[in-house]
Amino acid sequence: MQQFIAKDAELKRKYDLLTSVKGVGKVLAISLLVYTQGFTRMDDGRKLACYCGVAPFEYRSGTSVIGRTGVSKFANKELKQVLHMAALSSIRNNGEMKTYFERKVGEGKSKMSVLNAVRNKLLHQAVAVIKRGTPYEVR
Repeated sequence: MQQFIAKDAELKRKYDLLTSVKGVGKVLAISLLVYTQGFTRMDDGRKLACYCGVAPFEYRSGTSVIGRTGVSKFANKELKQVLHMAALSSIRNNGEMKTYFERKVGEGKSKMSVLNAVRNKLLHQAVAVIKRGTPYEVR
């Protein structure tokens, strides 16, 4: 896959932009490029998060809200798995995500819920980098 990406200038540019985000490695960058067809099929962060199964949906019946929020069961499982591993790596190695994770867990949120939020953040950062066309910069 990397040889194929190296031959195409546009894919190489998008691959380099994606890997500039801390936590997005080779596997996730290639997976995102493949499943979104080079971000031509899906370029909206919310739609991509829903496709990956990391967008939270509240359980609602009529006017009452019963139960906790959950994620869609009709997700792309392979992409979600790769995204999960990237989120775990990001929590360990990226100071920004680590402080976010520790702060939310300290507030009483469940670890899996916060991990899902980290996955969502990684996806939105990746989409933003592609839309802007500039590498990721820490504020």
